Amino acid sequence: MRFARTAAAAAAVAALLIPATAHTAAAATPRSHAAPGETVTLPVREALAEMPVRDEDRTGYERSKFKHWIDADRDGCNTRAEVLKAEAVVAPVQGANCTLTGGQWYSPYDDRYIDGPRGLDIDHLVPLAEAWDSGAYAWSAKEREAYANDLGDDRALIAVSAASNRSKADQDPSTWLPPAVGYRCTYVTDWVTDKTRWGLSVDPAERDALSDLFSQCPNTTVTVTLAR
Repeated sequence: MRFARTAAAAAAVAALLIPATAHTAAAATPRSHAAPGETVTLPVREALAEMPVRDEDRTGYERSKFKHWIDADRDGCNTRAEVLKAEAVVAPVQGANCTLTGGQWYSPYDDRYIDGPRGLDIDHLVPLAEAWDSGAYAWSAKEREAYANDLGDDRALIAVSAASNRSKADQDPSTWLPPAVGYRCTYVTDWVTDKTRWGLSVDPAERDALSDLFSQCPNTTVTVTLAR
């Protein structure tokens, strides 16, 4: 289940990398003709077709190169807590230092309800290592920080069961899909949308797997604001 993040938190992260001159583009602008801060709308299969295809290289990757979790809007709650609060089915109790207790969440990866925040991970839909492989190796530290704490698009970060997230690890859809079969079309659609948002590439096996999956899924029209 997805809910809008707080506008202040999203704006604080976006300000790390979107130029002040950015503006919203007209609907249906292809990604190749748009700039950071503009919004594009296109069918997901077209979004996949526009992505650069490159072999991946993990040379130099360290998780610490993606600083998280930060408190972008300085309200006392870091990115993890912001996602938990936004996605709760039953709201948790917020205590001192944004400590969350109680509450309930729905984990769409494995179609489960989770009581309390301890059984949850906040998943980077496109894992940090995968982002590195797909282009983030060339980004600045601030861009990687913004990616790792992206509250500007509800598809980027998602609260899921710790078990499902750790099963996924840093895999792409060519080697891992959510156990909940009914969620898989949403998952791969969001995957392509998130990569489109950040201007990331796909590798040949990933592209082929996504193409095969999309042949079985609706050609959903997606709208996304470009972060890069």
